[in-house]
Amino acid sequence: MIKFEDDTARLIAEVNKLAKAAENAARPAAQEAAQIYYDLMRRYVPVSKAPHMFHGENAVYGPYAPGSLRDAIYQAFSKDNSRDGVAEYHIAWNHQKVPYGFMVEYGTSRAAAQPFMRPAYTSGERAAMAAAEKRLLAELRKAL
Repeated sequence: MIKFEDDTARLIAEVNKLAKAAENAARPAAQEAAQIYYDLMRRYVPVSKAPHMFHGENAVYGPYAPGSLRDAIYQAFSKDNSRDGVAEYHIAWNHQKVPYGFMVEYGTSRAAAQPFMRPAYTSGERAAMAAAEKRLLAELRKAL
C-alpha cells in the first residue's frame, strides 16, 4: 500500500512566496523593458549639426544646441499608474526644455517627419518583452 500525504500548508506558503516575488519583480522587469525603449529613442532621435531655432505660431524660440532633444529624453517610474504587481514607466522628452519634439516626430507643413518614438517602439518591442521576461524569471528563481 502506498500512502500519499501532502503538506498543504507548506505548499500554500510556497505559492504565496512565489506570488509575492512576482509582485515584487514587476518594477525591475518593467524597468528592463523601459531601458530598451529609452536607449532606442536616444539612438533614433535626429541630432542637428548646428544650433537651431523653434518657430511657434507667434514666436521664435532658441537657439537649441545640437542634441538638445536627445538629451531631454527621460524615463520615469509612474507611481500613479503602478501598484502591487503592476509597474509603469514613461519614456518621453521634457517638453519644457524642448517643446518641438512633436514637430520632429510627426513633421509640420514645412518640415518632414523624422520619427524616433514610433520606430523605437516597433523595433524594440520584442527585445523589451524578452528583457522583462528574463528579469521576471530571474527574480522568481531567487524566490525559489
